[in-house]
Amino acid sequence: MSYRLLDAFRATFDGRLYRHRSSTQGDKVAYHLYEDLYELGKSKLFRERVDSREYVLNPKNRSRGIKGRRADGTFGELVPGAAVTSKSGFIVPRGQTANVEIGAEAKFMSKAMIKQVGRVKSDLEKQLNEFQRKGGIPICVAIVGINHAEYCIGYEKDRQYRTDGKEHAHPCEEAVEAESRLAEEVAAKFDEFLVLRYKATNDPPYPFEWVNLIETAQDYAAALTRISRKYDVRFGPNGSAHGISPPGAGWST
Repeated sequence: MSYRLLDAFRATFDGRLYRHRSSTQGDKVAYHLYEDLYELGKSKLFRERVDSREYVLNPKNRSRGIKGRRADGTFGELVPGAAVTSKSGFIVPRGQTANVEIGAEAKFMSKAMIKQVGRVKSDLEKQLNEFQRKGGIPICVAIVGINHAEYCIGYEKDRQYRTDGKEHAHPCEEAVEAESRLAEEVAAKFDEFLVLRYKATNDPPYPFEWVNLIETAQDYAAALTRISRKYDVRFGPNGSAHGISPPGAGWST
């Protein structure tokens, strides 16, 4: 089975220049989480709610009336009377939401990862707090891409920087430590912490490969299954949203 989120993640790097400061790249990947949940069909409740068009993806990633930093992909209950739209190629409808039932945050680490890991950890924790505001119990998902390439080129406006293994460490030299630190410091705080290990040099013709595609697909499939089960438990008629304590967190590697 192919998964749209994995395809979208690959398309971020494969055959194209990657600019790490683009603010919409995480959105474009995270939106596909909900398509994959629907297609997998493990949660009858999730599919029924999507089909009702009363539960939607919020492309603005902010619940109505709740100020806070925007996420990369949120799903929740439609604001009564709000417009519902559809996007070509997507099943899950879109609109303004009153709450967050599932929230996703995506971070892609391509180079200088040890230098970035503190900021990535902080951003993930801040977004987790935003998901949980107003006393909700959303399913919180982190999607973290970690580059294992032998070298990488970074671009800042018209300038470019190539890792040299000396002053600028190659991705393959930092990937394991970066993942380990995130695993120890932040992964358990999320319901699902999905690590996508890849290789991309960001050098023409911009090749891309997975470190291990089979393991990546299986990890993602397992995470989708757990999210589906948690959705039924938390948001079903007798679930956590009605007073039962939420289940524990998970970490997908």
